[in-house]
Amino acid sequence: MKRLLLALLAVFTTLFSQAQLLTWTPPFPTEADAAQSLVITMDATLGNRDLLNYTPNTDVYVHIGVITNLSTGPTNWLHTPFTWGTTNPTANAPFVSANKWKYTINGSLRTFFNITDPNEHILKIAILFRNGSGNKVQRNADASDMYVPVYTSGAFNVRLDKPNRQPNYAMSAESVTWNTGTNFTVQGSASAASAMKLYHNGTQIASANGVTTLSGNSTVTAFGQQTIVAEANNGTTTVYDTIKIFVGPTASPTAALPAGVVDGINYGADPTKVTLVLRAPNKTKATVIGDFNNWLEDLPYLMNRTPDGKYFWITLNGLTAGQQYGFQYKVDDSIRLADPYATLVLDPYNDQYVNQNYTVYPGMKAYPAGLTTEVVGVLQTAAPAYNWGSTGYARPNKGSLVTYELLVRDFLANHDWKTLTDTLNYLKTLGVNAIELMPFNEFEGNNSWGYNPDFYFSPDKYYGPANELKRFVDSCHSRGIAVIQDIALNHSFGMSPMVRLYWDAANNRPAANNPWFNPTARHPFNVGYDMNHESADTRYFTTRVMQFWTNEYKIDGFRFDLSKGFTQTQTNDVGVWSQRDDSRIAIWKAYYDSLQLKAPGAYAVLEHFADNSEETILANYGLMFWGNLHTQYKQAALGFATNNANLDWGLFTVRGWNSPNLMTYAESHDEERLMYEMLNFGNASGSYNVRDLNTALKRMELVGAFLFTVPGPKMIWQFGELGYDYSINYCQNGTVNSNCRTDMKPIRWDYFANANRKRIYDAWSKMINLRHHPWYAANFTSNRIGRQLDGNFRWLQVTTDTSNLCVVGNFDVASQTGTVTFQNAGTWYDLIEGTTFTATGGPQSITLAPGEYHIYTNRNTNNSSNTPVQNLATSGNSIDAGVYPNPVSRADFQLDLYLPTAGNVSIDLLTATGQQLRSLRQGTLPRGRQLITLNRSGIAAGTYFLRIQSKGGNRVLPIILQ
Repeated sequence: MKRLLLALLAVFTTLFSQAQLLTWTPPFPTEADAAQSLVITMDATLGNRDLLNYTPNTDVYVHIGVITNLSTGPTNWLHTPFTWGTTNPTANAPFVSANKWKYTINGSLRTFFNITDPNEHILKIAILFRNGSGNKVQRNADASDMYVPVYTSGAFNVRLDKPNRQPNYAMSAESVTWNTGTNFTVQGSASAASAMKLYHNGTQIASANGVTTLSGNSTVTAFGQQTIVAEANNGTTTVYDTIKIFVGPTASPTAALPAGVVDGINYGADPTKVTLVLRAPNKTKATVIGDFNNWLEDLPYLMNRTPDGKYFWITLNGLTAGQQYGFQYKVDDSIRLADPYATLVLDPYNDQYVNQNYTVYPGMKAYPAGLTTEVVGVLQTAAPAYNWGSTGYARPNKGSLVTYELLVRDFLANHDWKTLTDTLNYLKTLGVNAIELMPFNEFEGNNSWGYNPDFYFSPDKYYGPANELKRFVDSCHSRGIAVIQDIALNHSFGMSPMVRLYWDAANNRPAANNPWFNPTARHPFNVGYDMNHESADTRYFTTRVMQFWTNEYKIDGFRFDLSKGFTQTQTNDVGVWSQRDDSRIAIWKAYYDSLQLKAPGAYAVLEHFADNSEETILANYGLMFWGNLHTQYKQAALGFATNNANLDWGLFTVRGWNSPNLMTYAESHDEERLMYEMLNFGNASGSYNVRDLNTALKRMELVGAFLFTVPGPKMIWQFGELGYDYSINYCQNGTVNSNCRTDMKPIRWDYFANANRKRIYDAWSKMINLRHHPWYAANFTSNRIGRQLDGNFRWLQVTTDTSNLCVVGNFDVASQTGTVTFQNAGTWYDLIEGTTFTATGGPQSITLAPGEYHIYTNRNTNNSSNTPVQNLATSGNSIDAGVYPNPVSRADFQLDLYLPTAGNVSIDLLTATGQQLRSLRQGTLPRGRQLITLNRSGIAAGTYFLRIQSKGGNRVLPIILQ
């Protein structure tokens, strides 16, 4: 006898109705029945009720598709005939009556959905009902998509119709409010006349022969899972349909928190146990579901509620050490959410695309499709630990930071930590000593700037596994490079579990009693949902976020997005919002104190842009600030140097600050690219035209000369050192439109092979590395600054007792003459050109061509190592490598290689697209550091990669052949 079992999960929430969200006839639709007329009826009084009482009732349409055997998961709709937000008459759903609409598909489903591949078969119809514009959408109560099962033609099937079901991908029971003593009806349907039976908790409650429907009644006699089964036998085959419904007490039992636990996932010495703590004030009941209980609620998984009503907690036993378990909380019978403190989450909407083009996250745990909805957290006792290798690392001084702002997505085609680690020598040679990573905690979607966060303790899987992120940080530290995490704690978006836990559905915003979020934003620039940083709950959460990343990942500090939004002072006026706010000052001082307590010396960089009186107080307290001088540098670079182009505001001394805590920049992720602006809007005079490519590239050197020589920390945006010239609003179709601001941008590593672009890199490298030179390091935190930073002819002087610096430059499009008095008489050395200049100690007239600049030092750093030699490892557990010289202009070049383990090593040359071009060496090498000569004869000039594979690890290095 053939036995088929379909186990359907159940939902226990607050509503039970004799109606159903979706009904359909015929009850067992098939994909190829040409005579079939499938009518799907929706009842808007159920589900999320977004179309409840909607008018006009003629303005309702379906969005419809199918899940087939070729779909990647339940959210991968295929063969969708209609475009969202349009009013195609064929998609119109006629009004039936009293909040009900229907949609009819006549004939074969394969024909309707235009499925021609004989090997593709429909598993489910996916359907949503919406208004014409698409801004009101009828879904399941948990906001998931609705589905109609499609059955195999000729197969014998049975299904439970009551208790009523919610049309999830794996159909679940509709919400019920049963208790002990509750009487309920059970009804089943069969696809053919058969002997049918109904059961409740193993007891038969009805039976009949030769029927297609059967009903019966039963009573809940005890708390726990109620297992309801429909059985049908057609004489040869027996089939079953099962629903499990949890019936429990209306409130969680009361018990005090165990000693020593904190919010989130608490691991102890016993790897078979974990204690989960959920902060949920004013909630009544919570259970935990997951891989450990087949995603079914049951009495052993009912969480305890603390006497003060603030927390729920439970200790799970019997776990397998090292095993990953997906889990969720179910709160007040209706809200499924992942733990806000989960360090790994599974996303039913976006995980399927993480490894779409590159395997950036090998072995990623699959989402439990069909067993639950919403994001799932993951716990793992005895998780593999990362073995940190960098020792002796000290964070660079705040004033000496040169920070490289980077979006992994637009920096590397592979968009992963592993490849980013392999490019660190490029950044080290440039001279940067800090990398600021745009937000990489879990954000909604994959293709994003990351400022739409939902989970703050989990690295986004789009960039790779957690331990690869740790290896990246470790590798940065081994090179003396700090890692600054850009993080958005001003706001979260709708997938945040803390937003969802307290939600005002009627007004589509956080509820008034949300412990973390304001119902409406308190400032005019807010995006998403505004966090309340005067709430003790938010302050605790934010402090835990900072503590986690600095401890678990050894992050060196944070750039806080929209830091001016950390206020409860209500205003919609940007000017008023920017005024000194003492409550905001107090919030930031408290956060900075907390950060310094847990991670002494960690950086706190604010994207503030508030009144200088407020920034001065906080800067003098130790916080750092983004210093946006994009407009001033842009105007100067364009050749309009007398129009709003004064660079004085980039000096901490001009702002009246005690310390150089101003991180000045000319470009950031948020500003238009200088090269694009010069090429499109630059000035001209005679034959000199800023819109000429090579002229604009040369002027990028001029910008660097008056950026990197200014005392205090500095920041550059990725690929600015190569003259990146695509607009911030560049679209993937080649147009420029503000709607494309956050879209993917072209990755142009080939620019490094262009001599004029490479000259920017080389010049900036000399400028930046001067800041690290022992003779001149003190100049860049000095307050002894002379300047003329407006007009066409400009100069800057920084003085110490022994080392002096003098910069001159012409931002005009015609020759200019200026007068400069050098700090001392004698020979001065041109940092970039390697020439000398004799200063008299008195006023001297200097004539400069348009765009010409010079950086003079009174001590000859060109005779010393201006670019520090790569600090290649001589011990440790990781492979390390460098290529010299790079670019390679000769047939032979050197590979400086450290191997942690002796063994066979292969060294291959790859094309820029990753294809193997030539094997350069194959053989056994000893452990330790060695210098290997390689030959590139016969290989054309261009950008390539050198791949090193060994027992001790792999490395990929960019290499330029000239």
